[in-house]
Order: sequence, then structure tokens, then C-alpha cells
Amino acid sequence: MIEVGNILYTPRLQRTRGATEAMFLMTRHAFEDPRYRRYEWKRNALDEPSRRAAQRLGFRFDGIFRQHMIIKGRNRDAVWCAMLDVECPDRKAAFERWLSPETFDAEGKQIRKLVGQG
Repeated sequence: MIEVGNILYTPRLQRTRGATEAMFLMTRHAFEDPRYRRYEWKRNALDEPSRRAAQRLGFRFDGIFRQHMIIKGRNRDAVWCAMLDVECPDRKAAFERWLSPETFDAEGKQIRKLVGQG
């Protein structure tokens, strides 16, 4: 098992082709090089942008770890999502299709979404 945690992209990199490609490369490495069986993404239950990103990238909801920690005097629930090795071939194909030049117009603007994998 390997875990994604504390990913912070600058505003300029957020929601870009480069950010998606970085996640694809980490995913591919996790499943192809050391051959992990499970790739986890844990996040604050209130973090909607992370929820959307995890879903878009193909992580599936596993559950909520209630009162996982205290942050700034408040209980924080952690949402666990994961991608499994058996799901990786479909995810890899979707990433590769999305990263192909046909996904972007002449100015580099996305014309096709990476959606519905999770």
C-alpha cells in the first residue's frame, strides 16, 4: 500500500494538464515499478476540491475515518479513497487517452474531460 498525502500545487498548476500528468506518473509508478496493490488518497472530509480531484482521477470512496485528528481545535474526519492494482489498466488507458494531443486544442485548452473513472 502507498498513500498520496498533502499534495499542494501552486494556483498556476492547479487544474492543469501538468497536474493531471503528475498524478498519472505517480499512479503508474505505484503500480508498475514496485507493484503496490493499493494506492490510497486520504483527505479532509470537508475538502470538496480534493474530493472532486480524487474522483476525477479514478480513486474510489472507501469510507470515513471519523474524528481522525484534531486540527485547530476541531475534530477532522478523514475520507479514505483508493485505487487498486486490478483497476490500474483501465485507469492507465483513460489517462493516456486524456493526455493525448487530441484532448487539447491549438492553444492547449482541454476539449475532452477525464471523468467517471471513480
